[in-house]
Amino acid sequence: MASTDLDSPDVSADGPQDSQVKPRIETGGTGLTSYGLLYGSSPVMLELYEQIERVAATDATALIIGESGTGKELIARTIHDHSARHDAPFIAVNCGAIPDELIEAELFGHEKGSFTGAVQGRVGYFEHANGGTLFLDEVTEMSPVRQVKLLRALESGTFYRVGGTDLIRSDVRVIAATNRDPAVAVKENGLREDLMYRLAVFPLRAPPLRERDGDRVLLAQHFLQSLNEQEGTSKVFSKRAIETLRAWSWPGNVRELKNAIYRAFILAEKSVELPHPHLASRVKKPLTQGDSMSVWIGTPLADAQKQIILGTLKYCGGDKRRAAKALGVSLKTLYNRLSSYGPDEDGTTDDDSE
Repeated sequence: MASTDLDSPDVSADGPQDSQVKPRIETGGTGLTSYGLLYGSSPVMLELYEQIERVAATDATALIIGESGTGKELIARTIHDHSARHDAPFIAVNCGAIPDELIEAELFGHEKGSFTGAVQGRVGYFEHANGGTLFLDEVTEMSPVRQVKLLRALESGTFYRVGGTDLIRSDVRVIAATNRDPAVAVKENGLREDLMYRLAVFPLRAPPLRERDGDRVLLAQHFLQSLNEQEGTSKVFSKRAIETLRAWSWPGNVRELKNAIYRAFILAEKSVELPHPHLASRVKKPLTQGDSMSVWIGTPLADAQKQIILGTLKYCGGDKRRAAKALGVSLKTLYNRLSSYGPDEDGTTDDDSE
């Protein structure tokens, strides 16, 4: 692999210094730049790599903000791997997946008998991550009451197990993440303002795929190359698939892209076709207003015809004779079309047959 360096200011535990650090990034066979566990050659990704290098050199808490599927956990892991804590544990916790009444015990541990079902004592994530990094994903899903306990632990470095009386100290670096705008979450009482400021000592933004110019095709080629290597194949994208990769905004971000490539790979013999995700999700209802109808661009011809026929029939109150006249076809043709759509499609009466 060819390597490249990015210049960025050095950072110590006391903050930015005047010397330079150079995050090591690599370019693979597909031309895609990688840094740690992250892949991307776009300007926003190169900027992110530099920011990660800065914060990794410190022990500062960080808050990663980004849409679902943008790789927030991979960013957190890369920070950990490039930090002085890289030999210690990295523990990832999805706060939204833990019932609120149990999250305190999960984070800080509990003593035997401290609540119903606590048949034995248990060490929490803060102790498991001692010396390393604790990644709290979707931290805004934690209730404000539990957030108070988290804030105290962050500020003091100490906590009590649920039901315990011994003060426990744990050396943990916390990285949190959310798919919500923190300011909005504070306004809607989903995130305590004091906790937001404590977590966002160093905020990081995980860019959505639509902002990563040039990365879509490079990432797709990378995923396809990995699948080819795993399966011993040599499949390639069709020209139409490349066009789809560039045209679609991928609202599900890298996760959506990766899953789409995997599905297409499974179905392909040699040439990998990639049906347009937007069109696949919307053989959906056309937009109708009064006596007009708008059909989505790119709708398959057969589907567009079906939508127009059914829309016209509905506008005519189910009168097939009127609908056939409006469509410029014979009543027999209309019946043939409707019968091909199945018995539940038209919902009309049969008193107007020839």
